[in-house]
Amino acid sequence: MSLDKRILKEIILWQQSFIPGIQLQERDINIEPGGNYVFVGLRRAGKTYMLYQHIRQLLRQGHDIREILFINFEDERITDMRKEDLHLVIDAYRELFAYEPIIFLDEIQNIEGWEHFARRLADEGRNVFITGSNAHMLSREIASTLGGRFLIREIWPFTFTEYLQFQGVMLKEHWSLSPQKADVVRLLSDYFYFGGLSESFRFADKRLWLTSLYQKVLYSDIITRKSIRNERSISLLIRKLADSVMQPMAMKRLQNILQGDGTKINRSTIGTYISYLEEAFLCFSIPNFTDTIPLRETVRKHYFYDNGILNLFLIQPETKLLENLVAISLFHHHGERLYYYNYGVEVDFYIPDEQLGIQVSYSIADTQTCNREITALLKLNAYKPLKRMLVITYNEENTLIKEGHTIEIVPVWKWLVELDS
Repeated sequence: MSLDKRILKEIILWQQSFIPGIQLQERDINIEPGGNYVFVGLRRAGKTYMLYQHIRQLLRQGHDIREILFINFEDERITDMRKEDLHLVIDAYRELFAYEPIIFLDEIQNIEGWEHFARRLADEGRNVFITGSNAHMLSREIASTLGGRFLIREIWPFTFTEYLQFQGVMLKEHWSLSPQKADVVRLLSDYFYFGGLSESFRFADKRLWLTSLYQKVLYSDIITRKSIRNERSISLLIRKLADSVMQPMAMKRLQNILQGDGTKINRSTIGTYISYLEEAFLCFSIPNFTDTIPLRETVRKHYFYDNGILNLFLIQPETKLLENLVAISLFHHHGERLYYYNYGVEVDFYIPDEQLGIQVSYSIADTQTCNREITALLKLNAYKPLKRMLVITYNEENTLIKEGHTIEIVPVWKWLVELDS
């Protein structure tokens, strides 16, 4: 039985009445005029609000709200929609308006084969914007079907600078030497422990909201979508990855840890499960710069896309949360050009393009800890000459000269703002 077009008409009209009144903080993202886009990222990272933001920009430019065709495919009235029904979206709009629609398709990954519909719309010269909470939307198969008609953008949780702006702190020149510094240091705490998913900011019990989101990602985006029968194994794997943040983990070691808890699982399945976590934008990983190509795929450091979700699994979390926060920011900026270094010396992060080495330590007030972090950077510099050496702490700042080299000790709140500027 075909989907009732009346439902689609109700959704289109409701969105047209709803969108102009939305309160939102605009984020800095450049959209090419006339470009078609696919926005991907973790659930609740702000993909839908990116569509709303662009619609508001179009309205300011003189477009009529009646030009907007917005469908959220997680609306319970159309959850049974199939790709054969997608043409009804355009038919329903045409029966309402005589405009040429600007099309917004939210969370369309729920419909298998959606990319063929999107390609046809683009081929017809329509302006189309799409969101999805699944990195499979970036796969070669889908990219091939879209045929270069769409630009792909990954939407991340709020950066620390965006979080400060949400809290009304607009940083001025020389802010770190002004009273604004106190606001920045004070506001770091919530962002550090509860992450950058903006929907959580308005909740007093952020942990409860984050737990609900994690369950939605786990069951809807991973277990149900991938038809996983062994829920216990993948839940336990996520907990072990959280507990092992900061440590390189080989598939064999993960297998031994899981089997030690009574879970029967092979390395191939572990690798598949990790790929599912990455597809759902729950986790990402970085390789060792010095490993061979095969080892780069099997021995990696794993991190979480948001500190708030990682913190659900941790006890005494500060050290792990600090390194995870630095990893998020570096991966956001450098992507596949980010490594750790482990060959004769262990360094937390290495960006060869910038000749940058970074150690992360919650505090280096202890002399032994300070010497260990600095020595590692100096050893890396002997193997791979560095232009810059950093030790990122929670709230300590200094500049040290060792063996004729400058090592910057930078508090994370200052480093995060500088990275965004």
